[in-house]
Amino acid sequence: MKNYFDFTPGEEAYLQEVNEDFDRALSPYAAPNREAVRENGTLPRNAIVRPPYFYDTDCILHNPLYNRYADKTQVFSFYRNDDLTRRALHVQFVSKIARTIGRALRLNLELIEAIALGHDMGHTPFGHKGESFLSECYQEGTAADGLPKRYFFHNVHSVRIFRCILRSNLTLQTLSGILAHNGEKVCREYAPSPLGTFEEFDRTLEQCYLDPDFHKTLRPNTLEGCVVRLSDMIAYAGKDRQDLYRAGLISKAKFEEKRLIGTKNRDIVSNLINNILKNSIRSSSINMDEEVFEDLRDLVGENYKVIYEDEDLNRPYFDIVRPLMQKLYARLKADLQARDFRSPVFTHYLNDRIQGRNYRDADRRIIADPNDIVTDFIASMTDDYFIDICRHLHLDDELLSRLRYREYFDDADRLS
Repeated sequence: MKNYFDFTPGEEAYLQEVNEDFDRALSPYAAPNREAVRENGTLPRNAIVRPPYFYDTDCILHNPLYNRYADKTQVFSFYRNDDLTRRALHVQFVSKIARTIGRALRLNLELIEAIALGHDMGHTPFGHKGESFLSECYQEGTAADGLPKRYFFHNVHSVRIFRCILRSNLTLQTLSGILAHNGEKVCREYAPSPLGTFEEFDRTLEQCYLDPDFHKTLRPNTLEGCVVRLSDMIAYAGKDRQDLYRAGLISKAKFEEKRLIGTKNRDIVSNLINNILKNSIRSSSINMDEEVFEDLRDLVGENYKVIYEDEDLNRPYFDIVRPLMQKLYARLKADLQARDFRSPVFTHYLNDRIQGRNYRDADRRIIADPNDIVTDFIASMTDDYFIDICRHLHLDDELLSRLRYREYFDDADRLS
């Protein structure tokens, strides 16, 4: 019988040569596939066709939580507007920008794509505000149980999804890039920080839960991870500005204000990429000119001020989402402790054969802390699911009735 699916020795030799040529073409500062570190040393299926970081990308794309990027807030939660960026589009922008830089610097594009597509998987519903509110609940929940206070951060939770909840067996290089992808400020230079073992990585991960500032000090262990980290900022700097203008939160004059790095998003992205390349060719770090760095930092700071300090924009988060988050956390934790198997924490989460399997032992007994389970469940929710579960459980119908969205035709008179 003809063999349709297994490679002949000659075909395997050709494919192996392709993989070796790929590594030989990389910069000496890149992360070659042959140095990938995976905890479970078992080779993935068809490893000769899917090298280590290529396989990581497949694991990320095909896990059950990837779909949920599409209904998670990037910046604007309460707008019916298909032109405003959602989380799914953002990670694609990050991947494309990072791969553009990586291609010119001869870095490993497969590693870059894996980090970029997985970096925001741990984001909560309602963006960074939801992240902050869930962290408050997690801190209070662990402290109330007499445990060390634990903090929630989306980058740390992205790693938890792949390492603990789904056990995707991603490489250390991909996980390091995901964990260290975000910082509180723009930096002029990004250089890798050594990290060689999963034991060291797990100690670092645990410290992120206990020290609220520790994750800000981290750097990826590859230059590819540094590229993704900077590309994350490039992807949202000009796009946030564009979305703020579309949402009517900044004036046309402010939107068109001249800057060194450009005014339009396309120019900002292109100029930043070019300046990074001019300063990073044949370098072991990723760099920008001082003046370019300062202008990017100022743009990000201006956007941040409008997005997170505008009273009208943020009122629904504090007046509605925050109290609902507290009520939902308390309700799900109580359901879990009471073993109410009708609760969504069981029917929609723990009973799921993929997401729920690693919370139980061989006898199907739950072995995870209730605070971890509830935090994981809420973090997995999309914006719409969060609102629907609150309605389903009748957590606060009066509060939910006050929820308002900016609809498509609310600005019809202004646009006509």
